[in-house]
Amino acid sequence: MTNKESPDIKNHQVVSHEEWLAARIALLAKEKEFTRQREELARQRRALPWEQVEKQYVFDGPNGKETLPDLFGKHSQLIVYHFMFGPDDDEGCLHCSFWADSFNGASIHLPHRDVSFVAISRAPLEKIEPFKQPTIERRSTIMSERTPAP
Repeated sequence: MTNKESPDIKNHQVVSHEEWLAARIALLAKEKEFTRQREELARQRRALPWEQVEKQYVFDGPNGKETLPDLFGKHSQLIVYHFMFGPDDDEGCLHCSFWADSFNGASIHLPHRDVSFVAISRAPLEKIEPFKQPTIERRSTIMSERTPAP
């Protein structure tokens, strides 16, 4: 089906510039309110207390077995992306795969902000390796969690 055949495109309302502008201004007010609410929610999230991690997490990666503290490397902060690829799956989540294509761009900037990055999956490393792109392998780390789920 092409866009021209789509009922949403075919029957979509077409109005004058003045009508469109009025509708756009009304929507803009809602968008600005949503932005204010999102920023306040983000502020509240950042203000949450931290939780001490008691569980000993262990991961398999390109450098062998590593613990959660090892993943920080020389940085004080760690971003963990949960790449959904279960031990019984044949491939990773399509959405996670889409986002993984953009990991390299961020991985150049994160160390300058004292941040390490790792994508973690529950699939064994030998199932993950065939899907890693050469550029991801160089800059981003994709690990397999060895620790049993709680």
